Order: sequence, then C-alpha cells, then structure tokens
Amino acid sequence: MSSSQPRNVLGRSSYPEHLRIGEILRKETVGGILLIIAAALALVWANSPFADSYFALRDFEFGYEPWHLKLSVGHWAADGLLAIFFFLVGLELKREFVAGDLRNPARAIVPVAAAAGGVIVPALIYVLVNLGSPETIRGWAIPTATDIAFAVAVLAVISSHLPSALRIFLLTLAVVDDLIAIAIIAFFYTEEVEFTFLLLTLIPLALFAFLAQKNPKFFGKNTSAAWFILLPIGFVTWALMHASGVHATVAGVLLGFMVPVLRIGKGGKSVLPRPNKPGLAETFEHRFRPLSAGIAVPIFAFFSAGVAIGGVDGFVNALGDPVTLGIILGLVLGKPIGILLTTWTITKTTKATLDPDLRWVDLLGVGILAGVGFTVSLLVNDLSFAQGSEPNDNAKVAILTASLLAALLATALLRSRNKRYRRIEEAEKVDADDDGIPDLFEDNPPRR
Repeated sequence: MSSSQPRNVLGRSSYPEHLRIGEILRKETVGGILLIIAAALALVWANSPFADSYFALRDFEFGYEPWHLKLSVGHWAADGLLAIFFFLVGLELKREFVAGDLRNPARAIVPVAAAAGGVIVPALIYVLVNLGSPETIRGWAIPTATDIAFAVAVLAVISSHLPSALRIFLLTLAVVDDLIAIAIIAFFYTEEVEFTFLLLTLIPLALFAFLAQKNPKFFGKNTSAAWFILLPIGFVTWALMHASGVHATVAGVLLGFMVPVLRIGKGGKSVLPRPNKPGLAETFEHRFRPLSAGIAVPIFAFFSAGVAIGGVDGFVNALGDPVTLGIILGLVLGKPIGILLTTWTITKTTKATLDPDLRWVDLLGVGILAGVGFTVSLLVNDLSFAQGSEPNDNAKVAILTASLLAALLATALLRSRNKRYRRIEEAEKVDADDDGIPDLFEDNPPRR
C-alpha cells in the first residue's frame, strides 16, 4: 500500500493473531464468569448476618514479619496472587509489541492512543467531581482501568458476535490500560522507597532473565523446570520488590518482560513464533493463564469486592459521595468518551480511516464495554484509601455499580448490532487466509 493511500483503523488482524487472540478470549471468558461469581459471593457474605466472619477472614494475618511478609489474607490476594495476573500482562504486552500485529507502529498507534485517552478522560472527570474534597483526590486513578476478563464474560453472556478486529482492539486496549495502571501504581502510589531492597531486586530479576533467555527450549518443554527453578527466583524478586515499598505486582510485569518472545530457529537465529512452534512467552501464557484467570483473579475479587452496603439507604447515601460519583461518571462516561474521541482525532489528523466493515457506533459499544473496570480498579482503590474506611467502601460500591451499568449499556448496544456482526464473521471465515499470512508464514501457511 502506498504511503499516500489511507490505512484502515481497526482492520482485520493477521490469521495467526486471529487464532491466538481467540484462544486468549475463550480462557478469559471462563475467568470472567468465575470473577463475577466470586464478587457476588463476597457481596452476599459481606451483607449477610455472617458478615463479621467474612471481614475476619479477609483481615486475618499470617506470614514472616522479618521479611516484611506478615500480611492479611486480603493483602496476600492483592499483592501476591495479583502478581500472577500482572505477569501475564507483561507476557502479553511483550508478545504484542515484539511479534504481534502491534509491532507495526501504524497498527499500534490506535489502541495505544485510545487506551491513553481512556485513562486521561476518566481521571479528569474524577478530579473535577472531587475538587471540593481534597482528601478524596487521591483516588483519581480508580476509574482508569478496564477489566478484560469481566468484559469478555459480558460478551459471552450476551452471545455477541463482535468482529475479531474489535475483540483484538478491546484486548489490546485493556492490556495497554493495565500497563498504564501499573506505571501509575509504581509512580503515584509508592510513598516511601527502600532503595537497598529495590536494588537487591535487580539480582534475582537479572538471574530470571538470564535463565529464561539462555534456555527457552528447556523451560518450554519441561513444565516442572519453570516451577522448581524460575518460580522460586520470581518469588524472591516479588518479596524484595514488596519490601522496597514499590507495589509488589510491578515485579510480575517486570518478570513477564524478561521472558523471550522469539524462538530459536535454524542456525541459532531468532525467528517469529508460529501457532505450532510458539516462543517461551506464548508457552508460559498458555500454561499460566488458567492459573491467573481461574484462581488468582477470582480469589482477589472475592476478598476485595466484599463491602457492607447497608441496604437501600446505605446505597443511596453512597451515591451522594463525590468518590462514588466520580468513579461512576469516569467509568461509564469517561471511558467511551476518551476512547472514541482519541480514535476520531487520529482519523482526522492522519490518513487513517475506520475499517469499512465497521461504524463509529461499534467503537462506541467497545468504549462503553471498556468501562467495566473491576480488578485493577479495586486494587487502586485499596491503595488509595484504607480498607474499611468510608471512601474505600463507597469506591467499591461505585466500581461495582459502574461495571454493571457499563455491562448493561454495552449489552443493549452490541446486541442490536449482532445481525451485522454475523455477516462480518462469515466474511472473515471465508477470506481469513488472505489476511496477513505472508507476514508471519511466508513459506509455511497454517492449515485450516
């Protein structure tokens, strides 16, 4: 294509990327449903006559204090189990920018810019609502996150036939969103840094990187090797990061970045992974995503979503709090506005055009769905306000309410487009082999 010709925004992905993203989203669907069940159980328990036992379990502490690891069950879930989730985020980000469709800057600019817009606008809305309440400004980052597992679960429940281009856009948006969130956590929610521990973190991190880079085939073929060699090193990295004062989930992302994406081909050269010959990052992604989506994130949601609402009166009172209002407006309105406005600006200031199969209303639906901010929003809430405090409880009510509203609005809009999506889906099945295969499979096209 000539540089003078317009390029499509949200065009179809390459065939290998289509297969890979489809598998990821199927796993996230199961994880999202488990997440919803876990959050619902926590809410029921926290508002039942047995609520005291829920909070006693959440706040029960165990661990080794000299290593700064005597934490409550809730903190172990947030700081420990969620590090697995962020390890997957690191793997996915590196995979996308090294070997995925987003290694092409022309493809990457739209979801990256849209993710930035989807962070900035909700944060601005929250700050504007809370200007008269300086003590709650600290929660400005709560409405900036998108929960891909929850969002994909919504798509599964409503039986949406969302085109692959939009699904990939949503996934990439959420992954970049998570990267921005972890950067926000590292830079804005780290109050005091112990530089000795932070520097010591580099030692096991470098060892992890050295072993993963030098022995990708060994760790790829031997499942137990990763558990008995890399996991202990990763745990030490996590523990030192936790002791440094930087949120320990940052260690998960850094460890994910250390895993090689490219595989070793003939002559020792690095080559792009294939569906039947994945790199170590993709192998680890397949291996550990069920652990993250099926166990780590649902357990975190269970211990983080529980809030004593106090009946209808308590819910109504919470809605009048600027924290609640800022989060709901940020997620339900700010997310779609930021995503849509940024993408529209790119099409008006560059040669980019929206894919002819899609309409702006489709992007609006995805933008609304991106307002389902659950897992990372709950994490940022616990970093912003003390657990059990009024702002923390009201923020949980807001996150749950906003996620539900975003899911319902997205359901109404996307289901109304299903007839058109089915036609696009059929067209994608017919000509999938003609879309991008030479780029990744020049000599060995995939079998259908």
